[in-house]
Amino acid sequence: MAFIARAQTANIKGSASIYNKPAAYAAIQLKGSGFKTMADSTGHFMLTNIPAGSYILSVLHMGAEDFEQQILVKAEEEFTIHINLTENNRTINEVVVTGVTKATRIKENPAAIVSISAKQIEQATESNIIDALVKNAPGLHAVKTGPNISKPIIRGLGYNRVLTLFDGMRQEGQQWGDEHGIEVDAYNIEKAEIIKGPASLMYGSDALAGVVSLFAPMPQLKDGKMHGKYTGEYQTNNNLIGNGLNIEKSKNNLSFVLRGSFRIAKNYRNNIDGRVYNTGFNEKHIAGSAGYTTARGYTNLNFTLYDNRQGIPDGSRDSASRRFTKQTEEGDMDSIKNRLIVSDNELNAYTIPALSQHIQHYRIYVHHVYQLRKGDIDMLVGAQQNIRREYAHPTVPNQPGMYVRLNTLNYGIRYNMPKWANFETTIGMNGMLQNNKNLRATDFPIPDYRLYDGGIYLFAKWKYKKWTISGGTRYDMRYVEWNDFYIRTSAANGFDEQVFVPDTASASLQFNAYRKKFSGTSASIGVTYAATKQISIKANIGKGYRAPNITEMASNGLDPGAHIVYLGNTGFNAEFSLQEDIGLMARFADFSAEVNLFNNHIQNYIYQSMVVDVNGNAVTDAQGNKTFQYQQSTAQLYGAEIWIALHPKKISAFRWDNSLAIVYGFNRKNIYTHKGINGEYLPFIPPAKLLSAISYTMHPIQEHSFSLQPKMEMELSAMQNRYLALNNTETPTQGYVLFNTGISATIPYSKNHTAQLLLQVNNLLDKAYQSNLSRLKYLEHYQQSPNGHYGIYNMGRNICVKCVLSF
Repeated sequence: MAFIARAQTANIKGSASIYNKPAAYAAIQLKGSGFKTMADSTGHFMLTNIPAGSYILSVLHMGAEDFEQQILVKAEEEFTIHINLTENNRTINEVVVTGVTKATRIKENPAAIVSISAKQIEQATESNIIDALVKNAPGLHAVKTGPNISKPIIRGLGYNRVLTLFDGMRQEGQQWGDEHGIEVDAYNIEKAEIIKGPASLMYGSDALAGVVSLFAPMPQLKDGKMHGKYTGEYQTNNNLIGNGLNIEKSKNNLSFVLRGSFRIAKNYRNNIDGRVYNTGFNEKHIAGSAGYTTARGYTNLNFTLYDNRQGIPDGSRDSASRRFTKQTEEGDMDSIKNRLIVSDNELNAYTIPALSQHIQHYRIYVHHVYQLRKGDIDMLVGAQQNIRREYAHPTVPNQPGMYVRLNTLNYGIRYNMPKWANFETTIGMNGMLQNNKNLRATDFPIPDYRLYDGGIYLFAKWKYKKWTISGGTRYDMRYVEWNDFYIRTSAANGFDEQVFVPDTASASLQFNAYRKKFSGTSASIGVTYAATKQISIKANIGKGYRAPNITEMASNGLDPGAHIVYLGNTGFNAEFSLQEDIGLMARFADFSAEVNLFNNHIQNYIYQSMVVDVNGNAVTDAQGNKTFQYQQSTAQLYGAEIWIALHPKKISAFRWDNSLAIVYGFNRKNIYTHKGINGEYLPFIPPAKLLSAISYTMHPIQEHSFSLQPKMEMELSAMQNRYLALNNTETPTQGYVLFNTGISATIPYSKNHTAQLLLQVNNLLDKAYQSNLSRLKYLEHYQQSPNGHYGIYNMGRNICVKCVLSF
């Protein structure tokens, strides 16, 4: 306190919010004096009879950076201020709900878990939600097929080994496919939680590698007024235009939310390939929810509707000019060398070509929580439908090549018993029923199958002083079946068509009838120790289980969207993993750190290997589509994630975040011992990755919460020379360094609302590079090209302008 004039006094009135929500019960004080108070449930506060003078106003709130600002109080003049707190993106006291039965602090959860806030998601100017999460979660990567298709990879494992949840309900959208993205609205995600490691205990099969859990926004203020958020952005590289709107209202027991978004983009570009043909998209989404809350619990009814017309690149080019070409003929009439060159007008258009995919995903679900006299019960029931059409016939553009409809019924119920002697115990069950149907298609990579899945689990947590021990066990069963599946050539159009018993004349058997039951036990036990208030040590061992997915078991044909012929194996057994984790979390005034080490052994690991002929050349069809065979072996993956952040208390505006992720994957089959790239290394393993970001938050206008935050980022991806070269499945990937820079502004335009403006430049130096996890790297139909480049490169420089407006 610099000066106090004790003759006259005044009042200080204000409010505090954290990311457009009330900072309820925040601690307010004038440093160096005895004046202090606590904000109410709406974030408002009042300090009365304050002597005139200069003070340091301090605000403390859980989950927020400490706030300090110098203020001048004038005699007999009420001082008014609104404080917009900055979220602390890495706090060991943060609460998570994924992978546990009740809200649990991260420092008390033995699993490696990362919580990502809406603000972090919104400040990531990526093309899809998975890429936004990758920027904020060390150990999380993505297999990409262009800007809008990313599939999560956790610690080197992906596809059906990573379970995606939306509001606690598992996402079922034919996720076995390489080109099948996540069907959610990226503009309306309130929070994300990433579990790195087996989560089969709570979720059963498909969570062997971990969980990506997404949460939709729910009303926070129960004032009966309409509130909302608008998001708008433009990206220069692929001319992406995006708009999202969230409207909510809540009063007394009732709440309503309506959300929607629209995004459209042209083909992306880089300085090697120019515009990459057929990578644009047109994506629409609408969702809503209605909730009813009582003193004993709540019920929420939710729905989502998703529609995406997505390009499918095949990489065909003119051999001399290297310009992209397009397919205009069918079968033997189609010659890759004689395809038409795509015009500049087509490359630079928002129109999605006829040869593309159309994805629709519909979901409705009810979540009910009720407090009993002893304990509480949590129930979730939902239904979802995924329709996927992949158009592959240029002569008949409205005829889908692949056309599948997947219906899923999800269910889950758990009983949280009353706390007893420091124990919290939960028993529950969850699962799903599925039915997949091929519709009016010409390519049939998977059969019409039926799936019945369920599991029961017991989870317990014991907490005493500095120790927390948690774990449990689970038993799962999954039954998969399909009947004989016949196809024949249609006399009407010359394409294959499905035929049904007994009309099987001149038909061939595509899939033999199949029935099999998979079962397995999952378990975990973990401990955390709060060594000090700032340091938490954790260890966990978990056994995971995963039944083979449909394409690994049954695939027998071309997936038009992936441009790959898949061959499965009905003799596969379920995968089982045993993973050990050790972690340390530290949170000090000047720096924070987190270290996680893991070691994972997997029995019956399923992977892909390219099929080659006797000369070692890839086996392809007339259109150049390669063939991959699923195989099974024993695998080991181990690695580490390290995160260090510097945020000096004396320079509170400064922050420097650094993260490093390393994973190694090995095929432990005896014949591949010491064979290196010729079979010992697993495919699609991310190389070592270092992310570093420096930011500085400025408040140019004193006594005003307007802020500016310039930021500089570096992304270093090491060379990947541990790859599966056997049968030419993979090639080495060169390392690269990318630089990003940007600035964001937070502008309060009313007492409780702000506008965020972001300007971000990704790949500032327009670096030409290929990611090891990009499928487009392998879309090349010529062994050598005139300029020495092979495959398709990733996105070049991209400038994004974004606005997030609360109201």
